[in-house]
Amino acid sequence: MTDLLVTPAAWPTLLLDRTATVDPTDLHAAVAGGAFRALDRAIRDLGATAVTATVGAAGLRGRGGAGFPTADKWRHCAAQPVERRYVVANGFESDPAARTDRTLLERAPYTVLEGAAIAAFAVGASEVILAVRGEETALVRSLTAAVAAAEDAGYLGSDVLGTGHDIEVTVRGVQGAYLLGEETVLLKALEGRRGQPEQRPPYPSERGLHGAPTVVHNVATLAAVPWIVQNGAEAFAATGDPAAPGTVLVHVRGPRGEGVAEIPSGTPLADIVELAGGVGAGHTLKTVVVGGPSGGLLPPERLDTPYTFRALREAGAHVGSGSILVADERACIVDLARLLTRFCSTEACGKSIPCRIGTRRLQEIGDRIAEGRPRPTDPGLLDDLAHDMVASALCDHERLATLPLTSGMRYFRSELDDHILRSSCPAGVCRPIAVAGAAH
Repeated sequence: MTDLLVTPAAWPTLLLDRTATVDPTDLHAAVAGGAFRALDRAIRDLGATAVTATVGAAGLRGRGGAGFPTADKWRHCAAQPVERRYVVANGFESDPAARTDRTLLERAPYTVLEGAAIAAFAVGASEVILAVRGEETALVRSLTAAVAAAEDAGYLGSDVLGTGHDIEVTVRGVQGAYLLGEETVLLKALEGRRGQPEQRPPYPSERGLHGAPTVVHNVATLAAVPWIVQNGAEAFAATGDPAAPGTVLVHVRGPRGEGVAEIPSGTPLADIVELAGGVGAGHTLKTVVVGGPSGGLLPPERLDTPYTFRALREAGAHVGSGSILVADERACIVDLARLLTRFCSTEACGKSIPCRIGTRRLQEIGDRIAEGRPRPTDPGLLDDLAHDMVASALCDHERLATLPLTSGMRYFRSELDDHILRSSCPAGVCRPIAVAGAAH
């Protein structure tokens, strides 16, 4: 398991507060800690409409990166005039550097399962699919065992809690790539089709898995639902940032260590960076990459930015997978940005021409600058190309793939100019540039 970072005692824990047991799949220990009480309350006391209203009043927004209001998805799905609906819990975690979803599934599986069951009850679905990485065989076995234990105890499966409601949960190990973080791509993968995004609308809540209305949520979103139902919308809304309340999971990786932490939304980036020990004595912080491979490179002076959807977007980053990479003065901004862009280019599905060609051109610009072959027009070309890609994007991958280079140019223009105008790399990382400069 990925280590949990030590957080201040005053910070609330809403998602990982049932992980004290040695074996998180121990159903009896989980029930003793409060598991499935919220499901019982939702079905017996509240009813589907009231559950949705409670989640809406709490202000819960998707934790998968987009931040869409959860209750709005539920209402739209429940309003479709059909009998068959689905709930899909996305635990695939496509970002190779993040472990937030896996940590949650390993440490609090019953919290996720309970949240998924409540969502299914609220939208009128009888089938839940929990999607995880197919290669994570130990996790698949662990979750499958947890589902079986909950079914045997009557918390899932047929006639849940003796109420007449059926909620069947299936754990699916999915093979795929980075784009499976996008909901329409994940649905295609679950159907055995090629993983490419669909034009929206219609949204999955209207026509999703097998053509049926489907609610797709990140597992962290679903894990917050039991706490809301049990403790009330007002208590959740009072936690963290008022515009997007609650807590979020982040994976912080830096020179002095890494780990996962549950933080209140709105926590300043500076406080999050310190959870992993900062950069250590003798080194200075250079940049923080927020949002994973398509994240933004923020300078130290932007560490007062609160960890919220809106604030990060305005700063040139995004929540994304919850990944936060801390780099000191030994990192080269140009090299780091072009490596991230290369990953985004390689992972592009190829459906949209602006993305298929645009990400490759962005990568080529970054490679030219880092390898000592820059053109004077590259900064302007990079800016124009990124603007066109964002304006014509089919999915968020295309929009966000521009961020590493554009945020690097926005905040670290002097280092970019060192590479282009002076054929030098201040960090000493881009060796071809150093050689070219010596030759002259």
